[in-house]
Amino acid sequence: MPFGYLFTVAVLAAGTALSLTAPRRPRALARAAWLSSAVVNELSPLCLAVLVAATALAFGEGDIGSPGAYAVVALAALTLIGLALLIGRAARARAALAAALGPSVELPRRRLGRILLAPFPLRPPGVERIRDVAYGDAGRHRLDVYRRRSRTSAGPTLIHFHGGGYSGGGKSREARPLLHRLARQGWTCISANYRLRPDVTFPEHLIDVKRVIAWVREHGHRYGADPRTVVVAGSSAGGHLAAFAGLTAGEPALQPGFEAADTSVAAAICLYPYLGRYYGQGPESSPAAHVRPDAPPFLVVQGDADTFSPNFVGIVRDFVERLRGVATRPVVYAELPGGQHSFDVFGSLRFEAVVDAIEAFTAGLQPEVAHPLSSGRYGLPDDGEKRDGGGPRRAGGGGVAGGRIR
Repeated sequence: MPFGYLFTVAVLAAGTALSLTAPRRPRALARAAWLSSAVVNELSPLCLAVLVAATALAFGEGDIGSPGAYAVVALAALTLIGLALLIGRAARARAALAAALGPSVELPRRRLGRILLAPFPLRPPGVERIRDVAYGDAGRHRLDVYRRRSRTSAGPTLIHFHGGGYSGGGKSREARPLLHRLARQGWTCISANYRLRPDVTFPEHLIDVKRVIAWVREHGHRYGADPRTVVVAGSSAGGHLAAFAGLTAGEPALQPGFEAADTSVAAAICLYPYLGRYYGQGPESSPAAHVRPDAPPFLVVQGDADTFSPNFVGIVRDFVERLRGVATRPVVYAELPGGQHSFDVFGSLRFEAVVDAIEAFTAGLQPEVAHPLSSGRYGLPDDGEKRDGGGPRRAGGGGVAGGRIR
C-alpha cells in the first residue's frame, strides 16, 4: 500500500473527526480542532472528492490487497460518511441565517458546483483591487480598495478589519469572498490593516479604525464610495473593533487629532467576533460595556462549534443579549451549525450563505444600500490609482477575560 494513500486518509480522517467533535478541552486539542477544521470543515466537499479520487487510484493501481490496506479503506469509508455529515451541517447555515433575519427575508439559492469544488477566493475579472493606499503615517496604516471595474455611480462602502488576536493577521486573508461579491455588485469595499501588539495596545487599534472611517468620509469619493453609507465589518479581533466602531461613533477621546470627523456607521457586522475584554484591561475594553440605545443595526454571526476559546460562544451570546436589551434598532444574531473560527477564509457552502445574509441585511438599511447603482447621483472622478493588472500609479491617501482574541 503506498504511503501517499495512507497519509491522505489519515490526515482527512483526523481533520474530519476533529471537525465533527469540536473538542474545547484540553486547549491543545481545541486549537488543533480549529486549525484542521478551518480547512476540512469548510472544504469538506473538496476533501470528499480528493478522498474518493485517492481511493479509486489506489484500487486502480492494484495497491489494495493486504489486510492493512483494507483497514485503511475502511477508515476512508468512515471518513467519507463523516465528510458527508459535515456537508449537511454546512448546508444548514442558510436556514439558520434566514431564521435570524426573519420571515420577510428569503435568501437566494445558489448554484452549488463552484461553491463545492472551487471555493478558493479568487478575485473576479470584473473587480479591481487598489493596493496599499495610505490612510495615516504608520507603516500599517494601509488599506486595499475593491471595486467594480465598470462603475457608473458611487455605491455604499463596506470596511473590513482582519483578525489575528491583535498580534498578527493582515488585510488579504479573511472575508475576501464577501469583498469580491459586494464589489462586483457596485459597492466600494475596503480591507484595512491596523497597528498591532506589542507596538500599541487598546485603544490605539480602535483609533486606527476611526482613522479609516474618517479617511473614507474625506477621500472615499475618489474611489467610487458614497461616504454617507459606511458599513463596518470584522472577523474575530476585527469583529471586536467593528462592534466598538458601531458603539463609539464621534467619541473625541478615540479620535485624537481628528475629533470633528464623522465616524458614524450605518451598520456593524461581526463575524465570529471576540467580544470580551482586551488583554488584561478592565470592563471598559469590552464592547458590552458600551451598548447604547442609538446603536446602529448589528449583524453578529457565530459558529456554534468555535473552539478557539472555551467560552467564545458564551461571550458572543452575552453581548447580543445586552445590546438587544437597550438598542432601538435591529440586532440580528445567527449561530451556524458546526461553524468554526475562521469560516470566512474560503467561499465555502457556509460562508456563501453568510454573504447572502449580509446582502439581505444591508439591503434593509436605506435605498442607496439596497440599490447601490440605481440613483446615479454621485460622480466618479478619475482617481489615477494603481490597480492590480496595470493602470496609472497609485497615490497615497491621506490578558483576556473568558477567551482569547483573534
